Amino acid sequence: MRYLTTAEVAERYRTAESTVRYWRHIGKGPRGIKVGKRVLYPEAELLRYERTLIDGRDDWGLAS
Repeated sequence: MRYLTTAEVAERYRTAESTVRYWRHIGKGPRGIKVGKRVLYPEAELLRYERTLIDGRDDWGLAS
């Protein structure tokens, strides 16, 4: 399984790292796991999150 850093997730979604951290703080966006002091995001979790956006099951959906 591949894990992405906060910087890699921010790049994937074309946003700032602080935005990814904010999403995690408020419980939106892909779920990360804490490994030591770092937060990593399993690629499978990013795919799950993207599927919820595509299916319209999340308020923070893709722009129309």
